[in-house]
Amino acid sequence: MKEFCGIKYKLAKSENFDEYMKALGVGLMTRKVGNSVNPVLEMTIEDDVYTIKSSSTFKNTVTTFKLGEEFDEETPDGRKVKSIVTAEGDNKLVQIQKGDKETKIVREFSKEEVVMTLTIDDIVCTRTYKVM
Repeated sequence: MKEFCGIKYKLAKSENFDEYMKALGVGLMTRKVGNSVNPVLEMTIEDDVYTIKSSSTFKNTVTTFKLGEEFDEETPDGRKVKSIVTAEGDNKLVQIQKGDKETKIVREFSKEEVVMTLTIDDIVCTRTYKVM
């Protein structure tokens, strides 16, 4: 995963994000803002501690974790969840968020893009970030 560190990826395409946010119970105004911004993602790893930063004009978030260890997280829409992230292969991070509803977030990294697949119930959202 270290080969993808320090690369900035900007949201280029988003499919079904509004439906995903609705399923989470996100309000209309927050959904409108969430659908209008193009965040930038960047990952770093230091001493087995992963940090994923998401920056936008609406909100900046920093998620810090160790693989396989549960941690408390506040989502960009303000929900408090328990999360755990595991690695699959050399380029995929799989995150399970448990709160009122359980969500699965898969981030698949390459040198050109990050494909983020978010799943809740039977709703699947795909967000593609391209290298800046």
